[in-house]
Amino acid sequence: MPTAPVIRIDVPGSFPWGVFHERHPELVRQVLAARPYGPAERAAVEDLLAESTGGLLEPPGTGLHDRALWLARGAGLWGRPWSEAPFLWAESWFHRRLLEATGYFRPGPWQGIDPFAPFKDAELAGEAVDGELAALDGLADLPGEARARALLSSALWGNRADLSFRMAAGTDGEAAADLVADDSGPLLAELARARGGTVCLIADNAARELLPDLVLIDHLLAADGANRVVLYVKPQPYFVSDATMADVLAAVDRLRTAAGAARVVGGRLWQAMESGALRVATHPFFCAPLPYRDMPADLRGELAGAALTVLKGDLNYRRLVDDRHWPPTTPFAEVAGHFPSPVAALRTLKSDVVTGLSQATVTRLDATRPAWRTAGTHALVQVHVPPRP
Repeated sequence: MPTAPVIRIDVPGSFPWGVFHERHPELVRQVLAARPYGPAERAAVEDLLAESTGGLLEPPGTGLHDRALWLARGAGLWGRPWSEAPFLWAESWFHRRLLEATGYFRPGPWQGIDPFAPFKDAELAGEAVDGELAALDGLADLPGEARARALLSSALWGNRADLSFRMAAGTDGEAAADLVADDSGPLLAELARARGGTVCLIADNAARELLPDLVLIDHLLAADGANRVVLYVKPQPYFVSDATMADVLAAVDRLRTAAGAARVVGGRLWQAMESGALRVATHPFFCAPLPYRDMPADLRGELAGAALTVLKGDLNYRRLVDDRHWPPTTPFAEVAGHFPSPVAALRTLKSDVVTGLSQATVTRLDATRPAWRTAGTHALVQVHVPPRP
């Protein structure tokens, strides 16, 4: 297994540094503006922001239900500056602390209240979603493979307002040019091979990005003949927009109350959940600051039984390959080969880590798009299938 330096947050001007010193202050402002939190919650959130942008890592207090777990996860880091922590670990601890500060875990009126729900709800109710769902009507008459490619593209680009379901034929030239690695063909072949088995999809974001994931799942169940799909979501709010069970229910309801093909899809998904053909699952590990190679045995056993696991989004990619400064030409198989099933990554690039690229692609992008790794303008589809006996 090759090694590379862990990505940290201590370089001023770097992307990780900007997350803590630019994005997090704005996130805190929005969270406090979205809910009428009281003085205690507001002070705790402000204290967290001050600590995370220039203070020391305070160990978890005695009141935290998962104190022992986080004490172990942060062994060697407590009492040191936040800037010395690995980026993935520090982001995870920040969001865990943000939930604590807003009262999510404490008995009281704010217990169980998602601090990010106002943002997710507003996005799901937006007029833009109406147009995207209406565009589903144009997919009905596409041949099977063309429809599969269109839905795959929609799931990949679900966060780009100018794309999503409107790429009905899967031929959008701009989107194709912005793919830095494209294993769409091998992925479709693996999905075909998975017919009659179980496909797992580990979700990323809620709301507008979850809708095309659900439509793809419906296609796998209704058209491609997957015996079962397991959709994994976070057990609690995480990284602002990550999907939970509540977000899945909201997205299915959004489909069921739409018109045309979207309503039909929503109805089928509802029935699939009732019958068990679609199972929504979770695990505490999905909110852990750890790479997937460190997943616990019970989760590894679940995923080992899948014909294919599809990982959505940037955070899942970072955890799959480990959040390190890999040379971008590092083979994807070398860093993803530990996964217990055949695995596919659908990811819009929003952080520094990337693997599996050709040197020509890296040279071209470095020369023409300096921020291509973090701007969300480029994406990849990568697949690793272990040798079959």
